[in-house]
Amino acid sequence: MHIVVCIKQVPDSAQIRVHPVTNTIMRQGVPTIINPYDLFALEEALRLRDRLGGEVTVLTMGPPSAEDSLRKALTFGADRAVLLTDRSFAGADTLATTYALATAIRKIGSEYGKPDLVFTGKQTIDGDTAQVGPGIAKRLGLMQLTYVARIASLDPEGGTLEVERRSEGGVQVLRSKLPCLITMLEATNEMRRGSMVDALRAARAAVVTWSAQDAGVEDISKCGLRGSPTIVKKIFVPPARAEKATMVEASDLPPADALIAEIFKQQPKLESDMIALARGY
Repeated sequence: MHIVVCIKQVPDSAQIRVHPVTNTIMRQGVPTIINPYDLFALEEALRLRDRLGGEVTVLTMGPPSAEDSLRKALTFGADRAVLLTDRSFAGADTLATTYALATAIRKIGSEYGKPDLVFTGKQTIDGDTAQVGPGIAKRLGLMQLTYVARIASLDPEGGTLEVERRSEGGVQVLRSKLPCLITMLEATNEMRRGSMVDALRAARAAVVTWSAQDAGVEDISKCGLRGSPTIVKKIFVPPARAEKATMVEASDLPPADALIAEIFKQQPKLESDMIALARGY
């Protein structure tokens, strides 16, 4: 099996600041990490590789510094890392990003074998759109399985798999043919600790680096800022909530029905929402 995992290098959300004048995220001097949601996708891909054999290729689009995140993925056990970097990719929104990544995945398929599975995290912490995974699937003509909590079974010979997908109404069990794209939910697995062998290999490994031309991008106008119709008018820090939590000591705890009545009194919409949920609306 050949599995491609798309990851993104993002600013550490604990240290992000917003510029007081321009209302834009200040990325300079902010440490970067692998998007946390992508780590669940990477771990799931590695588990499938360990169980069924094959290779895991990790792909990212970003500046040359994004190589650090790819090497980190190699320390976890990925077999190959591909960095898609070009000045023409700068300023890309999700539409332009999916165009570049889909093109790179086609190139990976021609160079290293057509992927049976493409993994992404459910979303990124710096964008939170959850559009890139489905966008790649659409451009590549792949079946998309989003918000997957567990891969129940996978038959490489028969080219089928079964997954459990979380939805608002519960858990859906879906079956699909390969190849397909999967976006993994958070807390579905635990990222492994890389071995010393993988750490040494990652330090020596050559990260495959492609420009737009190397990746086979045919229409550069669909990349970067020129290919991005999304306009962000403003980014701001939400104001702190004025309400404070009410502490109730165990010794002062009223009867359950009185406590529930008080909660509904303070949060009137909560009661109607819970009734609607119970009735299945």
